Amino acid sequence: MALANDQRSQLEALYAEMAPANLTPLWELLAGLVKPQPNSPAHVHRWNYDQARDYLMRAGDLISAEQAERRVLILENPGLEGQSAIVPSLYAGLQLILPGEIAPCHRHSQCALRFVMEGDGAFTALDGEKAIMRQYDLVLTPGGQWHDHGNTTDQPMIWLDGLDIPTVRLFDAQFAEHFDGKAFPESAPAGDTLARYGHNMRPMRGTAADRRPAHQPLFHYPYAQWRPALDAMAKSAQVDPHVGHALEFTNPADGGSIMPTISAHVRLIPAGFETKARRSSDGTIFVVCEGMGTVIIDGEEIALLERDTFCVPSWKEVRFSADTDLVLFAYSDKASQEKLNLYREWNA
Repeated sequence: MALANDQRSQLEALYAEMAPANLTPLWELLAGLVKPQPNSPAHVHRWNYDQARDYLMRAGDLISAEQAERRVLILENPGLEGQSAIVPSLYAGLQLILPGEIAPCHRHSQCALRFVMEGDGAFTALDGEKAIMRQYDLVLTPGGQWHDHGNTTDQPMIWLDGLDIPTVRLFDAQFAEHFDGKAFPESAPAGDTLARYGHNMRPMRGTAADRRPAHQPLFHYPYAQWRPALDAMAKSAQVDPHVGHALEFTNPADGGSIMPTISAHVRLIPAGFETKARRSSDGTIFVVCEGMGTVIIDGEEIALLERDTFCVPSWKEVRFSADTDLVLFAYSDKASQEKLNLYREWNA
């Protein structure tokens, strides 16, 4: 703001005098606090899977899953250094479980998802029920539920962890507990929850079969189910000009997002298709599951290779171009934004 020299000097003197009382003039800061549109400190960035995998395997030679509790390399956004965040509201990391290892049982306030990048046959156990994990499966560990991981196969298992750590940190509402033992006692056969809730049906209320928490019953979304669903949609549906063919993972209890703070979806962009420009207010993390192509984010062009991870900060303009059929998994803070009536999108 334009001020006369004398007025400015008097204001500066006033600011200095009231600073010890922890008072700050809003009028000096308002433009930065109430912005006309998002201006995320997060950078557009891609993490190459092969490079990250090499570092992760080297770490596996030096520290065990039990010693580390969780052997994870954080995908830290270069614009959010020291915050353990990939976008301001969300965390991402690559976790390794080697053959014969168990990552000990614990629970915490933060909601987490596991998207399997490599391997077949390890497990995540939730409150004593195992989900057998295969490549590109989505497995949830909602806040407050006991979980451990184990690998009984002869191959390493690597998955992407997605958590709402920065969101929970904002509210200073984090709690965590360690279970007295490496693994929670088995409470149901592996796959029991998927059989009950994974077919667009659920046990009738009040029956003994209704075993899982009513608000969050399903925690395993297999690739073997979601991938054919995308293909079936592509055969009959008109392709959306901005996202291609897209399906959102839902909570069968209410049809809403998979967890209170995190939304997730998959996309199929047909070979040769180019999407139109789109912006959305949610910070989004993508994984390339199949195919090759290009994404242009606010003018920055990124080549897309299988199993690479990249982030799109809030309100960045995005366009995809598919050289071959391009399949993407994504998670974002859309669920939180919708609950707070903040979410917006723009399509060209």
